[in-house]
Amino acid sequence: MKEFDYENEQWTKLPPELKHLPLFTRHIDLFSFLVKQLWALVLKGWFFNTYIRIKLHGNFEEIYKHHKKLIIISNHTSHLDAVSIAAAIPLKYWNFLYIAAAKDYFFSNPLFTFFSQHCLGAIPIDRKHHKGEAIKLCVNLMNVLENMWLIMFPEGTRSTDGKIHDFKKGISIISEKTQAPILFLYIKGGYQLWPKGRIFAIPGQLEMFIGPVQNPGARIDEIYQNYREWIKTLGYQESL
Repeated sequence: MKEFDYENEQWTKLPPELKHLPLFTRHIDLFSFLVKQLWALVLKGWFFNTYIRIKLHGNFEEIYKHHKKLIIISNHTSHLDAVSIAAAIPLKYWNFLYIAAAKDYFFSNPLFTFFSQHCLGAIPIDRKHHKGEAIKLCVNLMNVLENMWLIMFPEGTRSTDGKIHDFKKGISIISEKTQAPILFLYIKGGYQLWPKGRIFAIPGQLEMFIGPVQNPGARIDEIYQNYREWIKTLGYQESL
């Protein structure tokens, strides 16, 4: 993996208009290693092993053999989505795993900011102002790093009814500008366990399906249609 000085290169290699965004990090040092190990213990060893269980259909190891740079997209019905994807991906891949996260939520206070930077590898996305900056930010980072998996939720926000809604065009732009393919994921059960408006998740089970890989360069309407067609093959038309 190419070295990237997160404390400095975000100011020199990323566009100057992004300077209002909080810094994100994937430092490889003793502190970040210990934080990551502790977070993995809580996430993988307890939360997603006892409180909420994940049934994974597919193999991320096989995906990595063929795709070192990848955009991972999923339906979005719950705050469980991002952390459940991270929990399902083997720990050895976490150093180049990033999540496009809403700045107004994941960076809303010092505790959330620390968690988002060191545990999630969250890239702050400003959903209210300067929306084009988010695309520039992700494009620049993907073009700098040799290995990068970027988790994105193309609907832009959590679904309020559990159904899949129209995709924003950002993912197709990032994919085209970086030539990164797009991996389809589908998470079933998040809406039932932690819908928008509930304070916290109830215990239960999530099912996560690893789907096909979309080649870079496709239009957003094509990606959206292909994703919907794949969901139909899983037998979950109620999500459409």
